[in-house]
Amino acid sequence: MKKGMLIVVSGPSGCGKGTVLSEVKKEIELSYSVSVTTREIREGEVDGINYHYISKKEFEDLISEEKILEYTTYCGNYYGTLREEVEERRNQGHDVLLEIEVVGAANVKRLCPDAVLIFIAPPSVKELERRLRKRGTETEEVIAERVSQAEREIKCSVDYDYIIINGELEKAVNDVSSVIIAEKVSAQNKEQIISEVLNQ
Repeated sequence: MKKGMLIVVSGPSGCGKGTVLSEVKKEIELSYSVSVTTREIREGEVDGINYHYISKKEFEDLISEEKILEYTTYCGNYYGTLREEVEERRNQGHDVLLEIEVVGAANVKRLCPDAVLIFIAPPSVKELERRLRKRGTETEEVIAERVSQAEREIKCSVDYDYIIINGELEKAVNDVSSVIIAEKVSAQNKEQIISEVLNQ
């Protein structure tokens, strides 16, 4: 069975990456891994479905053992991606999508060099600021911080395999879909493809 790809997508808040990916998933079957967290399980949630719930000590042990591909902290709790879970899905032939921040993406690339990194960027910082302001949900102070953060993230996009500009939604969706389709038959997968053809 052909191993699935690991696709990592990042982009600043307000760039529209969530909308782009939701459209891409209508065209291409992509699998999400279940994240692991140290927060308490909430009523109605199911362990292994919503999250894998573990202790802070267990999570920190996983980090030190490099069994966590990427993680972040929020409100005193850890949230991350289990390396084993991603590899299991890939070994089953599923293409796995991670929508994560640039720091996490760099760590994923270090641990999984064959990961394909896609950065979704706004047409300009001014346009990003306009989109954030149009939401009407954040203060000017928060908008200024998000724009500043976006500038830092955009500078990091030089380390990604692809940069997709989300100016027009349809074009951005087509560009991301084209990247994924092309990577499926790219040179880095040629040995696996040849082996599959010869052994069928």
